[in-house]
Amino acid sequence: MLALHVLGATVWTGGHLVLALTVLPRALRARDPETVRQFEEGYERIGIPALATQVVTGVWLAHHMLPDLTAWLDLSSVTAVHIVLKLVLLLCTVGLAVHARLRLVPRLSAETLPVLAWHIVAVTVLSVAFVFVGIGIRTGGLF
Repeated sequence: MLALHVLGATVWTGGHLVLALTVLPRALRARDPETVRQFEEGYERIGIPALATQVVTGVWLAHHMLPDLTAWLDLSSVTAVHIVLKLVLLLCTVGLAVHARLRLVPRLSAETLPVLAWHIVAVTVLSVAFVFVGIGIRTGGLF
């Protein structure tokens, strides 16, 4: 499960880093939303399954570490703090993704590209934060 979780994180985070650091700047310079749209079309085929894999394996790993779900909210436990942080990051990611998919992408144009760019940067930062929190769970914490 851990290997699948890390593989999903690799695809999700790596894809967003490529998007944010190479594709997005090129699209913004050219004011060409099609560049982002083309990347997204190809990436979504592996990115969304990677995120789904992370969610499923993440819940399984969290349950394996703390079988009592109420213990996930006991913030006196370092493990529970990390689990809550991961869940908050997930909620933020899903919120941004839903907003982008339903509101921004259907109306994507050269004028709205900068707004989508902020979403892309935010999701990328969240995905990197996922990695750091995940490392913290395995190494004893961020604190």
